[in-house]
Amino acid sequence: MSRLELSAQEALEQAREGIPLVDIRTEAERLEGSAEGAQVMTVEQLKARCSGEAGAALRINLLCAGGARSLVLAAALQREGLADALSVAGGFERWKAAGLPIEKSASGDNIASERYARQLVMPHIGPEGQERLSRSRVLLAGLGGLNSPAALYLASAGVGTLGLVDDDRVERSNLQRQVLYGEESVGQPKTRAAANRLRDLNPRVDTELFEERIDGENAAGLLAGWDIVVDGTDNMAARHALNRACVEAGVPLVYGAVMRFQGQVSVFWPAADPDTAPCLQCLFPDDGRLDAPPSCAEAGVLGVLPGLVGTLQATETLKLLLEAGQPLLGQLLMLDALTMEFRKTRIRPDPRCPVCR
Repeated sequence: MSRLELSAQEALEQAREGIPLVDIRTEAERLEGSAEGAQVMTVEQLKARCSGEAGAALRINLLCAGGARSLVLAAALQREGLADALSVAGGFERWKAAGLPIEKSASGDNIASERYARQLVMPHIGPEGQERLSRSRVLLAGLGGLNSPAALYLASAGVGTLGLVDDDRVERSNLQRQVLYGEESVGQPKTRAAANRLRDLNPRVDTELFEERIDGENAAGLLAGWDIVVDGTDNMAARHALNRACVEAGVPLVYGAVMRFQGQVSVFWPAADPDTAPCLQCLFPDDGRLDAPPSCAEAGVLGVLPGLVGTLQATETLKLLLEAGQPLLGQLLMLDALTMEFRKTRIRPDPRCPVCR
């Protein structure tokens, strides 16, 4: 260990002897808890304090999440003659691993902060974004290969409520690609098997079950009260029923499709930008001009491909919920697993579309 560092145990002992331990972590990082006796300061606050005191005679120890930021700051404070500063090697992670005393966060739920720690430190999420996810409601239309990974990742991310829609039971042939289920799920309704798996993954996520098949008669009713719909259906009739209902409700439809080694992903949400954002009908008219694609049962599909596409759908869903980045509005992402090529093409609204125009 260099002269700029000390161990977590040494920092604890020195803190008890009166040498300040200064925690420079962010608010989101501190949701995991704080080292016993640590004083919370920003880098700016710390430098102002050091400048106003006895220069290099001031003894302090610095703590960050992993030890890197505090080490850089300790070197800067010593170099500038502001303080005799040392960095806790390994940071708060090392402190926790050593079993040293931790003061729980006063801001509330430490289980949640531990679960979502890697998201809370992200500038696009943080506590505010995590709270937004916890209030969100996402309807998963179909619980097959696409929405299996989507459900797992949305639940893991902390989306508050997931609606599970499917009228099928788990079959052994599903297990090759539908990772929500295992051998013990065979014969069970997909909605119940999925809810059990998601509850085990993240008990904080609520599920609402709809054991029914999506069609033109029930699609609008199913959509009521949901923020986003993730399309994991396996037939064009259900897709078009969802599309019409989403357009009418002004709700984003996160589309995905797979066949053999190919996959597609897009976001259909005309309400977001009526001039440039099409709906599903604009791309795949249901007026008889296009033949319905064969199902996975007819054409086959590489088991991992729905995992790739469903994960991309989950990514687009989280971006929409967090209002982060650029969603695939008006763009169709196509992937070919045989060549591992991804390409995007522009989709424009059909001015004669009977659904969204």
